[in-house]
Amino acid sequence: MTQNSQSSLNIWHSKPWWCQPWSIILTGITVIIASWLLFHFLWLTIPLSLLIGLWWYYFLLVVPKLFKVYYQSQANSPEI
Repeated sequence: MTQNSQSSLNIWHSKPWWCQPWSIILTGITVIIASWLLFHFLWLTIPLSLLIGLWWYYFLLVVPKLFKVYYQSQANSPEI
């Protein structure tokens, strides 16, 4: 696999700065901390943290893996 095709498998190379892993994590942490500092309600902060954790799991782990599988399947399929 060449360097160019290897970088094509990285979904983050095609995303803008606001949709990079560091910005997704920073936004989630900021929302969790702001929720606690503004409201001081565990019943609000804990479910919010769980939702953000699911968001991180999906966008930081699942989507890149699905993108890689899709990209590889497209590269291996014959052109019509």
